[in-house]
Amino acid sequence: QVQLVESGGGLVQAGGSLRLSCQASGHTFSSVVMGWFRLAPGKEREFVATISRSGGITKYSDSAKGRFIISRDNAKNTVYLQMNNLKPEDTAVYLCALDLDSVVATIVGEYDYWGQGTQVTVSS
Repeated sequence: QVQLVESGGGLVQAGGSLRLSCQASGHTFSSVVMGWFRLAPGKEREFVATISRSGGITKYSDSAKGRFIISRDNAKNTVYLQMNNLKPEDTAVYLCALDLDSVVATIVGEYDYWGQGTQVTVSS
């Protein structure tokens, strides 16, 4: 059974940084695409970043581009999201997701498994 467990969220001031981690189990990690999404109150789940199986291809939302970096360590079954220059509008629950079939995936419906999420709060 696939399980995804996020960690690394917290409270940070605007301009600060956080590094999120997502530990995966139950599937061959190097054979799946991974993604990060976020869910803010009153909003729909929003794509943040995705990374291909080998890590050679990454894609970002416009709001994440230039500030966030997605990476993965296949030996540790872990995907990371380094978030820099955080803004209050980045406040949300951040969820990692696993896609069994795509090359990279930016749409919620493409993902097969989801973690529970980790809260990120950015104060102004």
